[in-house]
Amino acid sequence: MSGMSAFSTTHSKLSVAPMMDWTDRHCRYFHRLLTRSALLYTEMVTTGALLHGDVPRHLDFNELEHPLALQLGGSEPAELARCVKLAELWAYDEVNLNCGCPSERVQRGSFGACLMAEPRLVADCVKAMLDAGSVRITVKHRIGIDKMESYPFVRDFVGVVSQAGCQTFIVHARNAWLKGLSPKENREVPPLRYEMVHQLKRDFPHLLIAINGGIRSTSQVLEQLQQVDGVMVGREAYHNPWWLSEWDQVIFRATGTDAQVGTTREQVEEDMVLYMERETAARGTPWCAVARHMLGLRHGLPGARRWRQVWSNNQLKDLSPRQVFAQAHGAGSAVQSERPVKLS
Repeated sequence: MSGMSAFSTTHSKLSVAPMMDWTDRHCRYFHRLLTRSALLYTEMVTTGALLHGDVPRHLDFNELEHPLALQLGGSEPAELARCVKLAELWAYDEVNLNCGCPSERVQRGSFGACLMAEPRLVADCVKAMLDAGSVRITVKHRIGIDKMESYPFVRDFVGVVSQAGCQTFIVHARNAWLKGLSPKENREVPPLRYEMVHQLKRDFPHLLIAINGGIRSTSQVLEQLQQVDGVMVGREAYHNPWWLSEWDQVIFRATGTDAQVGTTREQVEEDMVLYMERETAARGTPWCAVARHMLGLRHGLPGARRWRQVWSNNQLKDLSPRQVFAQAHGAGSAVQSERPVKLS
């Protein structure tokens, strides 16, 4: 079990979104090597999985991952409260209630985006979660569901839930279509309407409002931070992880937050090799289960394709991480080294 975090509950201006099958503890460790300041999220964990399953498997993490938020999927206040107690025991910095996932599997459990149609139930859930402990409780949701595209719908949802005590809302600036679209299509087809999120901040200036959806560059992040309190980034952070190394140096500095010193891709990769070695020795974790998360590290660089092919080659699974590292760099004669970024 992890020890207590030194992280304060001050809201982070940037976060990496919870992404199913992607933001596991190995991915989060990798992302933390790139940004010290951003808030990281777990994959969504259902209340049933925690209350009736293997708690350490779902909640264990490396101390380096702080600040860290646990995202829960559920709609029973008492069950959510019990899960908050577990999260506090494991020293998570935040617990987030998922009211945005549109998948049919989640809908069958009566949680995710369909909860937006029941704001009073969500308020009951939030109150039970707040009463269960002192960890920060937040809600992630969409701007609407199906064809419900009027601003009053999301405004009233936030208003009701905030009255239960929630102070932070992370808003994916698309509707969730509960029928007819896959989860992937739900991230791409419904139009982005950032203005609705901006209006929420104007209408609820006392709340912390973060925006999510379609944000892929530093300039976009800085532009959004003129309108809202925070930005959550999803798949761009995963596919182009080196972007995260700019966050501490550019975005957090630009917004008056302490920044990490510069690092290099080589140093991050070497740190990940050490992590793979420790994971293999301690848990028997195959290196490929870790390496899959860092395949975008050399995105856009000469030799990146060959480097990626080596690290994703399952036929090398019996080699040690250090041997694979040597092959990746031996084969990648075009893999370029970098100098640390110097901050002015």
